[in-house]
Amino acid sequence: MSIHAQERAEPVPAPRRRAAAVSHPSRAERVATGKAARAKAPLESHAEFTPTETRPDPVDLLLGQATSRAPDLVPIRHGRMLVSPFTFYRGGALPMAADLATTATSGLGVQLCGDAHLSNFGVFASPERRMVFDLNDFDETLPGPFEWDVKRLAASFAVATRESGFSNKERRKIVMTVVASYRKAMREFAEEPTLAVWYARLDIESYIADMRGSVKPARLKNTEASLAKARSRDGMQAVSKLTTVVDGQVRFRHDPPLVVPVEDLFGDVERDALYSEIRDLVRKYRRSLQSDRRHLLERFALVHMARKVVGVGSVGTRAFVLLFDGGDGVDPLVLQAKEAQRSVLTDYVGRTTYANEGARVVAGQHLMQAVSDIFLGWNRSPGADGVQRDFYIRQLRDGKYSIPVEELLPAGMAVYARACGWTLARAHARSGDRVAIGRYLGKSDRFETAVSDFAERYADQNEADYAAFAAAVKDGRAEAATGI
Repeated sequence: MSIHAQERAEPVPAPRRRAAAVSHPSRAERVATGKAARAKAPLESHAEFTPTETRPDPVDLLLGQATSRAPDLVPIRHGRMLVSPFTFYRGGALPMAADLATTATSGLGVQLCGDAHLSNFGVFASPERRMVFDLNDFDETLPGPFEWDVKRLAASFAVATRESGFSNKERRKIVMTVVASYRKAMREFAEEPTLAVWYARLDIESYIADMRGSVKPARLKNTEASLAKARSRDGMQAVSKLTTVVDGQVRFRHDPPLVVPVEDLFGDVERDALYSEIRDLVRKYRRSLQSDRRHLLERFALVHMARKVVGVGSVGTRAFVLLFDGGDGVDPLVLQAKEAQRSVLTDYVGRTTYANEGARVVAGQHLMQAVSDIFLGWNRSPGADGVQRDFYIRQLRDGKYSIPVEELLPAGMAVYARACGWTLARAHARSGDRVAIGRYLGKSDRFETAVSDFAERYADQNEADYAAFAAAVKDGRAEAATGI
């Protein structure tokens, strides 16, 4: 029996799940559930946010997160959050989770993204090589009240449009747009067959075709150029940007602190041990894939590895890029292994039912995304320090492209807001009771009015928290490395 055959014969580690009976209420019962939720949390209650004297110190919460992260990278995270109130907001999912836990909730649950701000939406290539628009960050995913994602998304537009210098009227219109898009889409999904909801996706090519005649030709041309750029952001582009040739072999560049090959991080003994651990991680991770994708991955051999700094809020969690070769150094595959820590929502909605945090991320992503990376999987591995850590693995940059929201004018931001609202509703409709949620949201604009009020209040709070964080850096309570 071959090594690969032996590996396939081993049992796949099973995530821990709570056994639960599945109920199938009638549509009338689901409508009644949505109507009853109005009594628990009237639509107007979603406008409310008043921080109390017992509100946790957001700086304390952020410094508490630092204790489980790579110490040399924490200052980079703080430096990126210090750039502006919006970058602070991007990294501040934990303080906002604590705040959302104090607000009114409908009791209507979905699979939450947990960090559904506007920069966590983007374009990427589907397995069918179509460009789709979707959520793309699930580090914090857990089941919880649907409105938490909506409020985080709405507040992100309020924060970002302030930073862009939009007028009060423009900001209000854009925030109302994103929430209205969510409400209307959810009500539409409530009327559609279940499979139609499951197959729904925002296909970018079709979306661009629908835009023709409704936007200026120059703007449409810029959008199409951006999509062409996104299509080029694949494994080959990642290889050309991140690697160099050393002694005739393709290897990751030394670009500290953003990209550091493992041989530059550790001594020879530690490096060899780490490579052994990573190969073990890859073997075990392979078993989390469905069989055809496992077979595909077996065509590639691991040849190099480096630590890579990623994102804003994620900086400090262990993240590695793995270079594989399918033959003779000209058939590359680049995967990213990213540490999965406990969700920021855990203390407020309960622990995950999965035994592995990486499995939690993967399951949430599969449930919320219309299509997911074919190499998306998970595993647990001991680090060089002997600490067991959970990881999820996926391709690096498979057509991934983030919309440059800081460059959007009000009209463009409104178009983007509609896309984000629709996409979040589609993600929630897959896991939650779309009929109950649609009935709860109703036909009027009361929900978007309330959430827009909340978003403005929370944008004020975010600015105050940002100022407190900047003061903590200035007085030495928090360390920040800027410009990285």
